[in-house]
Amino acid sequence: MKTVKAYAAFEAEKPLGPYDLERRSVGAKDVEIEILYCGVCHSDIHTARNEWGGSTMYPVVPGHEIVGKVTAVGQEVSKFKVGDTVGVGCMVDSCQKCQNCEADLEQFCENGMSGTYNSYLQDKKTITYGGYSSSIVVTENFVLSVSDKLPLEGVAPLLCAGITTYSPLRHWNVKKGDKVAVVGLGGLGHMAVKLASAMGAEVTMLSRSPEKAKDADSLGAHHFELTTDPKNMKRLKGSYDIIIDTVSASHDYSAYLNLLRTDGVMVLLGVPPTPEQIHATSLIFGRKSLAGSLIGGIKETQEMLDFCAEHGIVSDVEVIPIDKINEAYERTIAGDVHYRFVIDMASLKK
Repeated sequence: MKTVKAYAAFEAEKPLGPYDLERRSVGAKDVEIEILYCGVCHSDIHTARNEWGGSTMYPVVPGHEIVGKVTAVGQEVSKFKVGDTVGVGCMVDSCQKCQNCEADLEQFCENGMSGTYNSYLQDKKTITYGGYSSSIVVTENFVLSVSDKLPLEGVAPLLCAGITTYSPLRHWNVKKGDKVAVVGLGGLGHMAVKLASAMGAEVTMLSRSPEKAKDADSLGAHHFELTTDPKNMKRLKGSYDIIIDTVSASHDYSAYLNLLRTDGVMVLLGVPPTPEQIHATSLIFGRKSLAGSLIGGIKETQEMLDFCAEHGIVSDVEVIPIDKINEAYERTIAGDVHYRFVIDMASLKK
């Protein structure tokens, strides 16, 4: 065991603060990583504040957008060596044996994938702790190679926001000439715009906020459309092959389904706080699909990182020291970040 510095949430109503965390010793198939940067995901906030059905196991150390350097490897590790630049995303293990794991869909492991924090390893006893810490030990198969071509602080959010948006774009085979619309310009939405554009699609940002038009253009969107204008929504009927919906607030799915072409699909990435209802005719007329997507498996996540390195894609970030994390949470909730906070973990040493 090794004691490392971390930041943790101790209760739902209290701010995060310093915490001494015990990490396991490096096993035969393990990789030890010095964490350089860790992104701040909205999931971190939900978990720290116990907003997901009382599931938080305190103290909890959030963080699943991790980039760092390998500092030690186990004797059976073959993919990495000391000094390599690597990443860790939303998972740190899975059963590796079920049908989904064998199909490189570890995120849907039938035994339950092991989340990077507030989860259990595959022994179903050992609690996981995330990237708001100076180091982490992860089994080799869940460590990802990161290119040194890109600024590492911008790479960190790719491990969640990047793969969450890349996965549905790849699954539904977005290609040159396809018309893609993105709903919501935040941490997920801005990555969806960048990735779909790099894939050659004609990208439209759909938003309720006219002030986001300039940002959408700078991110690579070809068009910007206000969804609060009924005339716009009527004009856009039947326009898109795929809609990537990143909004977590309650909203009318049917209004967006109406914008799909025949055989079009709308993919939900956001999770509204209350169930949404749609009428069957919104799907039947036009043979449209309403689908959901989580993250991607390890193979697809590596593919995403390689794609981003090839196309020079990173997240737009604001780098903060660890002692500003509670302020960053409040600003994230208020939408006051473009578009992702990333913690410089060197600040933890201070």
